[in-house]
Amino acid sequence: MKFSKVALSALAISLATSTVSRADDHAAAPSSTPAEAYPLTPEGAAAWVAMVEKDLFDFGKENAQVAWINSTYITYDSDALAAKYGAIGTEKSVAYANEAARFATVQGLDPEVARKLDILRTGIVMPAPVREGAATELNELATRLNSAYGKGKGTLNGQEINGSDIEAEMGNLERSPAELAEMWASWHDNVGAPMKGDYLRMIGIANEGAKELGFADLGAMWRSNYDMDPDAFAAETERMWQEVKPLYVALHTYVRSKLNEKYGDTVQARTGPIRADLLGNMWAQEWGNIYPLVAPAGAGDIGYDLTELIEQKGLSEIEMVKVGEQFFSSLGFAPLPETFWERSQFIKPVDREVVCHASAWNIDNVDDLRIKMCIKPNAVDFTTIHHELGHNYYQRAYNQQDYLHLNGANDGFHEAIGDMIALSITPEYLVQIGMLDKSQVPSADKDIGLLLRQAMDKVAFLPFGLLVDRYRWGLFEGSIPGDQLNKGWNDLRLQYQGITPPVARDESGFDAGAKYHIPGNVPYTRYFLARILQFQFYKAACDAAGWKGPLHRCSFYGNEEVGKKLNAMLEMGASKPWPDALEAFTGSRQMSGKAMVEYFAPLKKWLDQQNKGKPKGW
Repeated sequence: MKFSKVALSALAISLATSTVSRADDHAAAPSSTPAEAYPLTPEGAAAWVAMVEKDLFDFGKENAQVAWINSTYITYDSDALAAKYGAIGTEKSVAYANEAARFATVQGLDPEVARKLDILRTGIVMPAPVREGAATELNELATRLNSAYGKGKGTLNGQEINGSDIEAEMGNLERSPAELAEMWASWHDNVGAPMKGDYLRMIGIANEGAKELGFADLGAMWRSNYDMDPDAFAAETERMWQEVKPLYVALHTYVRSKLNEKYGDTVQARTGPIRADLLGNMWAQEWGNIYPLVAPAGAGDIGYDLTELIEQKGLSEIEMVKVGEQFFSSLGFAPLPETFWERSQFIKPVDREVVCHASAWNIDNVDDLRIKMCIKPNAVDFTTIHHELGHNYYQRAYNQQDYLHLNGANDGFHEAIGDMIALSITPEYLVQIGMLDKSQVPSADKDIGLLLRQAMDKVAFLPFGLLVDRYRWGLFEGSIPGDQLNKGWNDLRLQYQGITPPVARDESGFDAGAKYHIPGNVPYTRYFLARILQFQFYKAACDAAGWKGPLHRCSFYGNEEVGKKLNAMLEMGASKPWPDALEAFTGSRQMSGKAMVEYFAPLKKWLDQQNKGKPKGW
């Protein structure tokens, strides 16, 4: 999804802090703050924060408009404008983060001011130290790494193949184990290994910057975004993992046995870890591409096809969005503004280049809500529409908050809300909206196939979602030494995922660099949190609706009591620590994987039956 708060973007990289040439002061990067205007006192800090919020709010709308034009009308000029405004926004975030670090040392701060200062100083993912040349070098390194990843290529049967194509081919069930191993090894060797020196240099500089902002290391800075002690947050994520780990182990055991049946002992052993390249994904993070290999007999026919239902109804692209809007209207939410329908991009224009990747926007941080998609009348896009609208309704719900609180309660909340809504597209919901006849609702014997298909992505992802940042935290704090980059990565992959590379690895490589989010410096724990929270939110909604059946069949469509409770959480935005927001909707102050376990309980029971007599774990 897309926030208009680009000045505090999770992808912000420190740029050189020289003044940007400009046509007006409105777009200016902040100059150094006069000490007499904002003294280092509680009152001075409060006044400074108010000034920053106004500046960022004003800049945010103009910046978002430029970004929207660049995404929906890609030209040389829109690229240039987006680059200019991105640089200005980054410079603002850098300058304000460093100033916030100074004010954070003031004694007697108002708690809300102190919290906003923390938001500002943790708003940069890769902070540069103030010494001359550091910001420029950091930006050059980050740019070089991003470019290297984007240009990365592997090989298939000795022929060069680009990144998007090799990803697709890793999920091609017609490929042999030898071809899969070649693609896996060539991608990791060609993309990851050359990054090693630049990556180590980059994180060294950013670590230095994090320490100047008052953090023990860069990992502690990232974990400080969660309204709790950084080490306590790490322990919380491990606790959640332990709650869902038995489900993952059961899935791992079952999938391993099916791969062994297909490929034999010489390719995939009956015990131990799974070979990473056999799981249908370059990083073995989601396994849905190999579902046909593991599906139980008869699981493919569920009695209806959502794409066919859309075709039978003759729904246009905009009518599909209207159906999504009706979901929220049934919960008591106000209709989307007319400007949403006038300004959104629903289909791919025929006359220009656009970014088709689905995203949700609030351009003015008030009610200029939009989605950007290239909708096709199929089941995938029908689900995506519901997901993106979840973001829009969240954005509108918290639009009365101060600028620094215009966000989800933590970085897992926004995606989890969208995913919770997507989970709600059940057969019961399709019956309620007149798209499916009640006689076509799948019988309970189809549930295992449906749940297994979901688990191959949602459950399989969990350990990967956790270990990506655990790896970087180890690098930042030094527990994973710079001369053991590959060992540290592959040890964690074995520990959490139970997978192993298809070929021998050594320290000449940098396998972690072959995953975009590592050289791209995108914190990853948010994705783990979103996978956990979506089920916790979904169960809370189903409980509020009085649902009595199996959790995975629940529909809370039409229940305004659910809508009221949901809105109570959404409207808080980031104004309170996330446990307060979580409690408002779920009644709990603790994120938990228990709802996910309940959702997949029928599948877990079935997996345990299938796994009888088979060794568990690795």
